[in-house]
Amino acid sequence: MDVTGAYRTSRDQLLSLRGDYARAVAEFRWPQLGDEFNWAVDWFDAIARDNGRPALVIVEADDSVTTRTYDEMSRASDRLATWLAARGVAKGDPVVLMLGNQVELWESMLAVMKLGAVILPTTTAVTAADLADRIARSGARHVICNAADTERLRTVPGAVTRISVGPAGGWADLREAAAQDWAPVAHPRTAVDDTLLLYFTSGTTSRPKLVEHTQVSYPVGHLPTMYFLGVRPGDIHLNISSPGWAKHAWSCFFAPWIAEATIFVYNYARFDAAALLRRLREHGVNTFCAPPTVWRMLITADLGERPHGLREAIGAGEPLNPEVIDRVHRAWGLTIRDGFGQTETTAQIANVPGTAVKPGSMGRPLPGVPVVLVDPVDGQRLTGPGEGEICLDLARRPLSLMKGYQGDPDRAAGVMAGGYYHTGDIATVDEDGYIFYVGRTDDVFKASDYKISPFELESVLIEHPAVAEAAVVPAPDPIRLAVPKAYIVLGPGYEPSKETALSILRHAREQLNPYQRVRRIEFAALPKTLSGKIRRVELRARESDRGDAADRPGEWRDDHFPELRA
Repeated sequence: MDVTGAYRTSRDQLLSLRGDYARAVAEFRWPQLGDEFNWAVDWFDAIARDNGRPALVIVEADDSVTTRTYDEMSRASDRLATWLAARGVAKGDPVVLMLGNQVELWESMLAVMKLGAVILPTTTAVTAADLADRIARSGARHVICNAADTERLRTVPGAVTRISVGPAGGWADLREAAAQDWAPVAHPRTAVDDTLLLYFTSGTTSRPKLVEHTQVSYPVGHLPTMYFLGVRPGDIHLNISSPGWAKHAWSCFFAPWIAEATIFVYNYARFDAAALLRRLREHGVNTFCAPPTVWRMLITADLGERPHGLREAIGAGEPLNPEVIDRVHRAWGLTIRDGFGQTETTAQIANVPGTAVKPGSMGRPLPGVPVVLVDPVDGQRLTGPGEGEICLDLARRPLSLMKGYQGDPDRAAGVMAGGYYHTGDIATVDEDGYIFYVGRTDDVFKASDYKISPFELESVLIEHPAVAEAAVVPAPDPIRLAVPKAYIVLGPGYEPSKETALSILRHAREQLNPYQRVRRIEFAALPKTLSGKIRRVELRARESDRGDAADRPGEWRDDHFPELRA
């Protein structure tokens, strides 16, 4: 069976339907791949052999550049796969891959895949205790990391193969693989349902889950992600994301190489908006994807004229605030297109290239992804405008959905209950099918019997020039049961003073409905996961523990200000 041809046909179908959303949704079909598939061999090697176009470009903070062609990546990963196999890495073995944005990360991803082993991407920010937990829960048998990070493995129990990039006492040096004679690696005969990736979620509300993806759920499932990003053959694609998290695989690995584009990485130690904008211009980046935090930092800098090569601006990772979209559009004439997805899936919902964008909307369901909204009370699917939980219809189960949660069948069964995959996110849908994010089911709360979406309030708060970040949670109140309280991180040049508090509360009062009014604020750092997502669950617990005491150090309430009582 020509699986490469089937894969290419589905890819080309989406590329040809750019700007025609209705046809893409109606006509797109997932490729029929039979029983066996291995993306690194059946797709990457097929497009990479004797291909001299750049596959990967990494620019360091000092402007030094590392470039690898498609053919070089294919051959280097073959050598590394052969070298790893000689050190015991075998089909089905989980391999912890804890590397930064360096060539060895991409070579290792391909090499482990070519052996039919299982990739366990891990952020370099994990502690020794986190690493030990991940190895224990996943059953990892091998670890690949930089020599500088080997100390964290010193106390980890178990007989794991220890492989370092660079020399480290008692560790095998991965760089020795470059001296191997080259020979193509034999197809590992991986079944489509064999495990390929194990991802720990960021754990915003609970212990991180271990998400299991197959040989097709990400490698094939990211076809619609490519469509969302708008990346085309020959493009230069830059995504701001840290290795170890699913978004890195989405936009720094699968989607651009599915499109036969160049992955461009700007490898900075400390974020500098002006420096990032300079690289966008100097290297002719065509498609640029960044999380809302980066976009917010960019608009505080001098955006200047649109970089000459830039065609697509994308936000992903968390909902994007309308103020940011407006500022970029005024400066560059480009609309940042938002999207929605999870570690458990690929992109589900998006504003795709060439279609109208409604302010505040994440867009519409992507081709091949059966998104529905389900009433969380009665479990009934919405048939028109309304509010419900974002779900996937399992009667039309997409290839992009995870296999399950490894080691936790009860939790996996829970999210697949009632014939739907439940995302745990609430949204509204309008008469045109555009979907608007409301919040996590755990984050939405009631105040005076009105439903409050933290995201909606936070979007207003960050429009105030003093506010760099905000997180809204319910605070106990003896009359209203709960009131919205905002934890605020101030931008440079602003002091956590009474005057600043009054200005922010007044701004929120002017922009929000009376029932949404932010009634308390506190200037404080926000607790976050390793991936940078806000852990509102900790802030909610903090408020619950404090109760409804009238005076709290560091907290400002609207009733502290006579001018707000009218």
